[in-house]
Amino acid sequence: MKKNDEKEIIEKLRNLETRNEAFNELVNLHSQKLYYHIRRMVIDHDDTNDLVQDSFIKAYTNLDKFRFDASIYTWLYRIATNVCLNFLDRKKRMFTFSALSYEDTLADKIESSSYFDGDELQKTLQKAILKLPKKQRLVFNMKYYDDLKYSEISEILKTSVGALKASYHHAVTKIEKYINED
Repeated sequence: MKKNDEKEIIEKLRNLETRNEAFNELVNLHSQKLYYHIRRMVIDHDDTNDLVQDSFIKAYTNLDKFRFDASIYTWLYRIATNVCLNFLDRKKRMFTFSALSYEDTLADKIESSSYFDGDELQKTLQKAILKLPKKQRLVFNMKYYDDLKYSEISEILKTSVGALKASYHHAVTKIEKYINED
């Protein structure tokens, strides 16, 4: 989004009379990016759609808490990330006493999903990413797929750039090891 467009949307968001219109613009501008960000973490299409909707609802209900000096995209991304991580934690707790892990279930969904149209190498990559700890998986996806700068990821995750670089390096090393073993 261009700076001028963002400033215009921010002005509309500040005004209660134009807030709904501006928020609809935000949804149109960012829903696809947020969809893929969440989808890479939760794999399932239906869960992703629900979480995108939850993210926008949370954003709308918290507009009064938005600091209008921050980037809207970063703010939405942070909300979507938190909604996604909370969802993953709930799912993981449900699998605590199961023979399968939640990550194994997600890996099975990659194989069976009609929404996943990748080739075998892409499936292997996705399965390798699922083996990563949650934080490394998130950092890897944000850097590799979303092409975010470390400074942007740092703002979203409230983590130092150095820690992010280390997480990304460890993630890449683990992914390479998984792919080479497969």
